[in-house]
Amino acid sequence: MTFSLFDHNAPHGEASRMVAFSSNILDSRSEYRTETELDDALKEPTTRYFAIAQGKLVMRVDGVAPEGLLAAPDLAAMQPQNADAVLIGWDRDNVAFIAMPVAIEADDLPEMYKAIDTRSVYRQALLTEEKLGAYAQGTSLVSWALTNRFCGTCGCAMTPKAGGYRRSCQACGHNVFPRTDPVAIMLIVDEANDRCLLGRSPHFAPGMYSCLAGFIEPGETIEDAVRRETREESGIRIDRVRYHASQPWPMPHTLMIGVYAEAKSLDIARDTVELEDCRWFSRTETEAMLSTALGQADASAPPPGAIAHRLMRDWLDWSR
Repeated sequence: MTFSLFDHNAPHGEASRMVAFSSNILDSRSEYRTETELDDALKEPTTRYFAIAQGKLVMRVDGVAPEGLLAAPDLAAMQPQNADAVLIGWDRDNVAFIAMPVAIEADDLPEMYKAIDTRSVYRQALLTEEKLGAYAQGTSLVSWALTNRFCGTCGCAMTPKAGGYRRSCQACGHNVFPRTDPVAIMLIVDEANDRCLLGRSPHFAPGMYSCLAGFIEPGETIEDAVRRETREESGIRIDRVRYHASQPWPMPHTLMIGVYAEAKSLDIARDTVELEDCRWFSRTETEAMLSTALGQADASAPPPGAIAHRLMRDWLDWSR
C-alpha cells in the first residue's frame, strides 16, 4: 500500500470547511484589478452591498427573513462612504460585491433596517454560509481601511487603490495592504488520562468554557505561541503541537489557527486576570457540553461554527 502524507481516517473532510465564515466563494481578482473597477461596480445596478454601520451589518428587516445583501437604492439614506468602500469580489454570475461603510448612526436607520453585530449575525444564522463568508471578508477589509486613513510614515491622507485592496500615500508613496492578525487556539489534551483542558474568560457567556487562545507574537512560530500562551494562562507545559483547522474571525480581522497540544505537565496554575476558571474535562463531560444547548448543569461549550467547538468535537470523534 502506498502511503500518502495527506491520508487520514477522519470521519469528515477538511475541518476548516466546517466552521463559520469559511464558505466565501467570491473571486477577489486582487492581482488583476484596474483602478476603475470600484467606480465601475458602483455604477452597475446589479452590484450588491454589505452596508456597515459602526462595525455592524445593516440588514433589511421588513420581509419574511432579514436580508443583509442590499442594492444601491437601499443605501441612499445611509450616507454611504464611497471613499472607504472595498470591492470584495465577484460571484459566479459576475455580480460585484462591495463592503460599504455608512456614516448614519445605527439608531438613526430607517425603520425597515437594523444594524446587527457580527457575532449575532453568525450565531442566529442571518446569512447563508456563502454570504456570511463574503461578509467576513468585507467587514474585515472595511475595518482595516477605516484605521488606515492616514499614512503611518508621514501622516498624510491615504488613497484607496485596486478597489480598496491597498492604500497608498500620495505624499511619500508608502503603501499598506490588508492585515490579518494570527491567533493560536488550542485544545490541550492529557492523553494518559483521556481529558482536555478548557478555560473560562470573564467575558464569556455564563457557564461557557472554551479552548485557550492567544495572539501569535512577531518572530514566534505557531507551536511556540501555543506553548507560551498555555503556560502563561494555565501553567501547563506543552510538548507536541498538531495543526487541525483554521477560521477567519472578522472581529475585526483575525485568523484563528486551531491546534491540538500535548500536555507535558498536569498541575494547573491559572492566570487569575485572564481566566475565571481553568480545569480538565473528561470525554463524557465534553460530550455533554457539546450535545445539548446548555451542556452540563454548570458548563457549556462554544456554539457550532466556532473553531473551539470544532476542536472539541473532533477530539471526541477522530481516532487519528
